[in-house]
Amino acid sequence: MTDADKLAMLDELEQSGLGWFWSTDAEGNLTYLSSAIGERTGMPIEELVGQPLSTAFASKEGEGRSQSLSLRLGARKSFSGFAVTPARGQRDVVIRLSGRPAFSEEGAFLGFRGTGTDITEEYHREEETMRLAKFDSLTGLSNRHRMAHSIETTLTAFRAAKRNCAILMLDLDRFKQVNDTLGHAAGDELLKQVSGRLTRAVERDCEIGRLGGDEFQIMLPDVDDRGELGEIASKIIAMLTQPYSLDEGRCVIGASVGIAIAPHDGVTREEVVRSADLALYAAKNGGRGQFRFYSGDLANEAIFRRRLEGDLQEAVREDQLFLTYQPVVSTKSQKVVALEAQVCWDHPQRGEIDNDEFQSIVENSALVVEVGEWAVRQACLEASQWPDSLRVTVNVPTRQFTSQGFLASVSKALEQSDLDPSRLELEVKETVFLGDNNAVDKLLGSLFKLGVRLTLDEFGTGYSSLGYLRRAPFDSIKIGSNFCPANLDSQSRELDLIKAVVALAQALEMATVAGGIETVAQHKALKEAGVGCVQGPVYSEAVSREEVQDQLSTGNWAIEPSGNRTSRAKRRTVLRKIHVIHDDHSYEVTLRNLSKTGALIQGLDDVPLGTQFVVDLGGGQLAVATVIRAAGDTQGLEFEYPLVDDGAGGLCTRHRVSPYELASAGAPLTALAPGNYNSMQGVMLGGEGSVPKFSYAPVGMYEAS
Repeated sequence: MTDADKLAMLDELEQSGLGWFWSTDAEGNLTYLSSAIGERTGMPIEELVGQPLSTAFASKEGEGRSQSLSLRLGARKSFSGFAVTPARGQRDVVIRLSGRPAFSEEGAFLGFRGTGTDITEEYHREEETMRLAKFDSLTGLSNRHRMAHSIETTLTAFRAAKRNCAILMLDLDRFKQVNDTLGHAAGDELLKQVSGRLTRAVERDCEIGRLGGDEFQIMLPDVDDRGELGEIASKIIAMLTQPYSLDEGRCVIGASVGIAIAPHDGVTREEVVRSADLALYAAKNGGRGQFRFYSGDLANEAIFRRRLEGDLQEAVREDQLFLTYQPVVSTKSQKVVALEAQVCWDHPQRGEIDNDEFQSIVENSALVVEVGEWAVRQACLEASQWPDSLRVTVNVPTRQFTSQGFLASVSKALEQSDLDPSRLELEVKETVFLGDNNAVDKLLGSLFKLGVRLTLDEFGTGYSSLGYLRRAPFDSIKIGSNFCPANLDSQSRELDLIKAVVALAQALEMATVAGGIETVAQHKALKEAGVGCVQGPVYSEAVSREEVQDQLSTGNWAIEPSGNRTSRAKRRTVLRKIHVIHDDHSYEVTLRNLSKTGALIQGLDDVPLGTQFVVDLGGGQLAVATVIRAAGDTQGLEFEYPLVDDGAGGLCTRHRVSPYELASAGAPLTALAPGNYNSMQGVMLGGEGSVPKFSYAPVGMYEAS
């Protein structure tokens, strides 16, 4: 074979794309490049020849690999398998370069000789495979495997650096109903929109993943402020509960969030994720649409909640349940036209349990129907003592509404109380329509014939509300809370939706009601939109039966909206043992109640006003407090810094003592895992390490009662 034949074969090989050739001089500048490379990459050969190889092509693996190519050329060593892309031109083209140094017979370095191969399809195929192995194919978020790896490596690094890291577990509420009613294609589109909202909701460095189904996970490095985390969780819940527009229809879902923080709630990935899962479970059991922080008391709380559920039967039998009433006020006359009954519980040990907490207990109880029937019966009895112009409203859980004998129980309650049926208003949610449509339609028709009023509660939070209104004989519509945000005013976009609902109701000869209204601006906007009735703190919180009678005894009951009325800060009955620390002495006391700004403790005698304590609330929660009231063995404390919501009606400190600090004071880090990290006093006062000192005015010794 002649040299000409060999050159012809090489030329054919280059043109086929199976193999390309290049060479450089001793300085690394290109001296030859196959013309096929120029055609494939869109870079003219005449512009490339004379340029350094390391600048004509950029590494696909990043800057580090590009530097190693320059170093390899400078070291005059053979290399292979470097994936590069043109520095300009067709940037999506990927070429694998290989090369070896060339030397003269005298050993002088002449440059490099090498080959190139087009691996564009192979590279992108492998890249997609790698992407699918790390990211969720539907949402583009990190998948379960990548999240586990990211959390594992982050916590390992942070443990050495003694840094914090928060893990949020999210679960969508009512997502299954979307799949069941609108189809799986709608469910997939919904998940895509959820991922987009999650990305916008967390405005800081984080990693977000979809674990599968409707479960999501967020990792937030260097965050341990539970006030900030609570705000992030609240924002996520608020954004995810806004309506979604899908091709198959409009829908609204909810979200629950569980939060755990390393190293407080665990040191390893398994511990922290397990803690976040427990917090999520508690948030869902608390009524959904909530966030919850992990605490070592969650297991005890679950036991206590089961005990409360067990006590419900006795509560009904022993008359421990009672009703309070929230006024429903006409926006035109400011007169009270109805009272919404709310069930509360006077528990022998826990004290008064308000309606919100009571509903979270009874929701999952087998006695939900029995309690609901009691509420209807008691509301009718008490309303029979009111003026004929005043209605009573009772919210009916779906399980009660769809239970056998519901119609009979309502009829019996009306008969026993001798209450005009038109004065009883039953509120039902759209979820009642997810069952047997024929049975629901028949029951609604029977209730209509009975003469009771029917209200569609939380209108706009379901999937086909217009269909419900066409089928069912409702007297009024209660506008969903998602349409009435706290910042509602005449400029709010939600107001247009409210006006549309009002127009629809008027066309169907139905009344409109809006609940949970807290501000005068909200009230004004709703009144201008034509909403007929409003209830909420802007008028009044729920009042007792005795207060209702007092107001009615004065004649017409009218209430003016006031911006000074806001939801009262709740002081919760706690009744548990804690420790308070003073002058390096720890005293066990009983925590009787707790609010954001203070607490009531019992167990110390003759404590002077102005005394400062460090209150150990458990789980590393230390709060500096001052005695502002004292009577015998009971003291009222005011916190230096307010507590923050734990998302489920409870309270917690913003920050906790770091387990790393406690470990340096003598406590083994392994002892601070979830379940072992309850009280600081044993370590702080009995450990061999240095103990943090606090400065207090000397008040002498206390005698524990």
